Amino acid sequence: MTSGDLFLGVDGGATRCRVRLRDASGRALAEAEGPAANIYVDFDRALAVVRDVTAQALNKSKIASTDRARISLGLGLAGLSTPDDAARVAAALPGWAKVSAVNDAIAACLGAHGGADGGFIIAGTGSNGAARIKGRDTTIGGRGFLLGDDGSAARIGADALRAALRAHDGLQPGSPLTMKLMTHFSNDPLAMLHWALTAKPSDYGAFAPEVLSAAAEGDAVGLPIVEAAAHALAALAAALERLGAPRLVMAGGLAEPIRPYLPRSLAGKLQKPLFDAVDGAILAAGGVLPEVSPERRLA
Repeated sequence: MTSGDLFLGVDGGATRCRVRLRDASGRALAEAEGPAANIYVDFDRALAVVRDVTAQALNKSKIASTDRARISLGLGLAGLSTPDDAARVAAALPGWAKVSAVNDAIAACLGAHGGADGGFIIAGTGSNGAARIKGRDTTIGGRGFLLGDDGSAARIGADALRAALRAHDGLQPGSPLTMKLMTHFSNDPLAMLHWALTAKPSDYGAFAPEVLSAAAEGDAVGLPIVEAAAHALAALAAALERLGAPRLVMAGGLAEPIRPYLPRSLAGKLQKPLFDAVDGAILAAGGVLPEVSPERRLA
């Protein structure tokens, strides 16, 4: 094999980091997985995770780490938003044949449509929209936990905890959900405050299943929070369609649980992804993927 004849894709998200190695024909050679790799939250930690999981994949495929010059590395990273971010990531990962870093939503969009035009909505710990139209990539929303990520599991969890605290203080009506959430902190507002000082988006997102369960039972606090999240995701979809996205995909840990709350018009448009964000990162690095049947493209 020659320099650049292998392609390693990395999907570094707010919950986990996944990698996959493919050869020049698109054949999968190895996969590995590790913890979150969000450069917005902790750049150094995220890059340490990337180094670890890529080393795992190389080890599984019996390729020496000193042989990285054969491999083009593609990364889809949560929190990456500027060319300077991409350059910083590339500089931190020397020795590869090529390093191509894009936002995780762009990688997911590339994978979902097999490199063709389309729009993609990430509905997971964070939220984001991305579109590739006539070779131009655009990201919408996201903007990090403090300023965006509307419609995400992290935002659902944070909104529910805020409501629980307000209900505890008598500032709004409570519900079975708010009482249940307060028990996680022994009904102590200060305990929640101390927890929040170091809590990450994934920590807030861990409460989303409880909120979704409460919403399904019609909880007076949980249901509006989930409906607001669905409305935010629908707004992302509408923005992608205005850009001209001919095909829409939504994926992520929240995608299926929140589907019943989406407008019917949107739920009916959503199609299945052709490939995942890891393979999208492989495409970003110049790799190829297996052929997809016409029937699957229409699914």
